[in-house]
Amino acid sequence: MLYKSAQWQRLRRAVLQTHPLCVRCLDSDQVTIATDVDHIVPHRGDPARFWDRENLQPLCHACHSVKTRGE
Repeated sequence: MLYKSAQWQRLRRAVLQTHPLCVRCLDSDQVTIATDVDHIVPHRGDPARFWDRENLQPLCHACHSVKTRGE
């Protein structure tokens, strides 16, 4: 699975280091540490979309769960 790959772990770590706060919480004027990296547009198996850094956003676990449940 791609999410367990070293390449994904490096990308995930880079996103969280660059953007350590949850973007959804920030939109609500809350400051929450991001723990998850989310695909803004679901990749649905498309490798180009999966690895596209512009398609990634940092979220806290709660926001990521809500977004994932809605998809």
